[in-house]
Amino acid sequence: MSVLDNFNDWKGFLNQRVDQAQQMGMDDKTVANLAYQIGDYLAAQVDPKNNEERLLKDLWEASNESQQQVLAQVMVNYVDKRR
Repeated sequence: MSVLDNFNDWKGFLNQRVDQAQQMGMDDKTVANLAYQIGDYLAAQVDPKNNEERLLKDLWEASNESQQQVLAQVMVNYVDKRR
């Protein structure tokens, strides 16, 4: 079973990665850039497994690069605040 099969598992996985990056001393800009790269990869290469992922993919594809960077930052903030 993949972390992408369940949206709550995905949020937990992303939260763990954000925590690890912060503990390694990465600044918020670097973390947001990594989230953008992951989001770009997922949108291009991974078929959504649930409604939440489908919505994120649709939002990603409807956005320009600047908006995608904001969306990535919002996702980081979302999982970081839900600990």
